[in-house]
Amino acid sequence: MSAVVVSGGKQYRVAPGDQILVDRLTGEPGSSIKLDRVLLMVDGSDIKVGTPGIDAVDVDVKILGHRRGPRIETLRYKPKKRVRVHRGGRADYTAIEILAVGGLTKATGETKTETKPKADTKKAKPVKASAETETSETEETKVGKAEVPAKRAPKKPKTDKETK
Repeated sequence: MSAVVVSGGKQYRVAPGDQILVDRLTGEPGSSIKLDRVLLMVDGSDIKVGTPGIDAVDVDVKILGHRRGPRIETLRYKPKKRVRVHRGGRADYTAIEILAVGGLTKATGETKTETKPKADTKKAKPVKASAETETSETEETKVGKAEVPAKRAPKKPKTDKETK
């Protein structure tokens, strides 16, 4: 299951579970929104192409956080003309995770439903390591660090010829 969606004037190919960066969206981290401009939808051998978009198909998205992109600089310089223009900036992005495409969470055709986990009467507890294994691991790491040679040789004192 995958789809091509439009966000911020750009097209992205997405599938459930993907995490991508798009232009800044309004919304708080942790909230969910829907992208309704779906241009193409692929489910196995079934392909739906929109003209220009597919009606009644949405992509459910969860906002993970807001970030800034790398610094991009432009420099225009013309020699002997006193023209030097320096511009720069950083793009604002939103990290999103694709939850479902068209109501389907996987390529198998499973529809999105919320279910509560069953209460287990027998809960498995994590097994703690014994004290012997913990001490042997720490001793090995200490010994291993002590045997590592120094990265560079110590500096040699300068002779009288080098100081003059």
